[in-house]
Amino acid sequence: MVLEMDDSINVLGEQLESCSSDPQTGFYRDGCCNVGPDDHGVHAVCVVVTDEFLAFSQAQGNDLSTPVPAYGFPGLKAGDGWCLCAPRWQEAFEAGCAPRVRLRATHRAALEFCDMAALKRHAVDLS
Repeated sequence: MVLEMDDSINVLGEQLESCSSDPQTGFYRDGCCNVGPDDHGVHAVCVVVTDEFLAFSQAQGNDLSTPVPAYGFPGLKAGDGWCLCAPRWQEAFEAGCAPRVRLRATHRAALEFCDMAALKRHAVDLS
C-alpha cells in the first residue's frame, strides 16, 4: 500500500485523530500517527506508554525513556501518548507487553503489521 501524507485514515476507517501534542509525537511531529513514503518505520500505532513497554523497548535496543535534546526528543514516561512503529507494537504484543492503543489515532497502515483483533483487545477508546 502506497500512502500519501493526506491519507489520514485510522484503523476504523474514519478520520485519523491526534495522538499527542505533549510530548509532540508522530514521524512528522504533527501530533498524529501519519505515515508517508519516508517513514520506513511505519510510526502508525498510537499507544499509551507503560513502564513495562519502555523496559521492553530498551531491552530491544530502542531507549525511549532517555531524552535526546539534539533531536528534540523529551524521553517518554508511563502515560505518554506516542506514535509507535507498527512492527515494534506487534513484537511487544507477541512478547506479552504491548502498550494500550488509541484506535481512533492509529493509522490504517498499522494493519500491514498488526492484527486488528489484537489492537482492539488493547484499545483504550472502544466503548
